[in-house]
Amino acid sequence: MRPMNLPFQLLLLAAWPAMATAAATPANPEIERGPATAQAVGVVHTLRTIPEACARLEGVFTGDAAEPYRFAPVRSREGCQPRARFVDAAKANPSTKDGWLLNDRLRVPSAECPSQHAVVEIWRRPGSTASPKLDAQGKARIYLDEEKQKAAANRPVVTPMFAATMEVQGRACK
Repeated sequence: MRPMNLPFQLLLLAAWPAMATAAATPANPEIERGPATAQAVGVVHTLRTIPEACARLEGVFTGDAAEPYRFAPVRSREGCQPRARFVDAAKANPSTKDGWLLNDRLRVPSAECPSQHAVVEIWRRPGSTASPKLDAQGKARIYLDEEKQKAAANRPVVTPMFAATMEVQGRACK
């Protein structure tokens, strides 16, 4: 076996951190989109609506150097019946190793500081429940007898879950 030459070894060593970071972060989310519209400081904006969880993500640039961007899930409608749960990402620790899928990556630039932007990643963990099929009248119906039969067969129902993580990238302008 021939030893590698020194410049090639140095090139591999220099590229190693970038390759490790790229391997740790999933490159392609399920939903591809470009950067969002630049948002002003103090203006609350909707990042994404997740109808299955009856939630929407709202974010705001705070103007505070310690916490430049803040986001939170908010209930979308009062009468909505969720088919999925929105869970705390710090507790769920979503990763592709645990069956989570990177669903969406949102990039929100700051209007006052174009070099700074928030990156919100939405993770989805599929469950065993699926949206009911539409019947001949175009309605999605769930029948109690069918659900009782599934429960009697001891088929565990795994509820789909969503989680969101956020980081602020770029440098602050002030």
